[in-house]
Amino acid sequence: MLPNLYQRDFLKELDFSADELNYLIRLASALKAAKRRRAEPPLLRGRNLALIFEKTSTRTRCAFEVAAYDQGAHVTYLDPASSQLGHKESVADTARVLARFYDAIAYRGASQRTVELLAECAAVPVYNALTDEWHPTQMLADFMTMREHKPAGQIAYAFMGDGRFNMARSLLIMGAIMGADVRIVAPRALWPEPALQQRAQEIAAHSGARVTITEDVAAGLRGVDFVHTDVWVSMGEDPRVWDERIALLLPYQVNAQALALTGNPSVKFMHCLPAFHDDQTTIGWQIFARTGLKGLEVTDEVFQSPANLAFDQAENRLHTIKALLLATLAEPAELEVIFLRSK
Repeated sequence: MLPNLYQRDFLKELDFSADELNYLIRLASALKAAKRRRAEPPLLRGRNLALIFEKTSTRTRCAFEVAAYDQGAHVTYLDPASSQLGHKESVADTARVLARFYDAIAYRGASQRTVELLAECAAVPVYNALTDEWHPTQMLADFMTMREHKPAGQIAYAFMGDGRFNMARSLLIMGAIMGADVRIVAPRALWPEPALQQRAQEIAAHSGARVTITEDVAAGLRGVDFVHTDVWVSMGEDPRVWDERIALLLPYQVNAQALALTGNPSVKFMHCLPAFHDDQTTIGWQIFARTGLKGLEVTDEVFQSPANLAFDQAENRLHTIKALLLATLAEPAELEVIFLRSK
């Protein structure tokens, strides 16, 4: 019996069980196989999806658009200049209007409250495509990628960097739900808030997960299968925080020495992208000119190495978002066809 997620919102990992999240990942794997065989049944013909993106995007926007197109659906992209959201029209009123036109709404922006208000007021599924607090669609891709490289047994991974923002928070909670051995390795000043740490420990007590929050790089990395990181300054933050953040986080850079500390010759590196691993971007060059650092959260040596799974993660954004669209918009009976064809 497949879980029934029909017409469900997807706002944060805490709203879903391990069974439901694993179902989405299994569905994504079946869809990935079907796409490669060019045997994917288009189950979303006639559906329409609105993308409200207050923060720019490459992978998330493209993944939603291609997923919808592959399934026969249509997409409207709304950037801050393309709608009245929060300017001349309230979030609640916008949600009520868009729900009359569209079958689902994806929101990417700063405020978790905005995506939750959209979900409260729209009579269609609403998806969190990133807020400052959570990044649930990325978690589906990350866990799909990790399971592709470690199909059985408990997954052990560490996040190195700023533990207060969406990637660390989502990896912490998703790992607790999924029974992983999850470590947040960060300076104490950048740890997740105590209430979130406590929530993760409570979930882990029932799931069999292990949750560790530590400043100790060697202890945090020992024995892990995967090392995650993210940029040290998030979208929307004041650029003046760069110097302070670099000083705090340089000891937590993912470099060859960090990977060696895992003691695992098969350890893999993961990043949600974009990554500051060289000076070939405007920001990367500015930081290099000011600090002499060509890599920040990850060195180019690691990023260019066979350990890097970031592009696998990027591809899996497509398959997991497609799974989310199908699980929430297609009739449940139709989804069994995908699983049957994948065998």
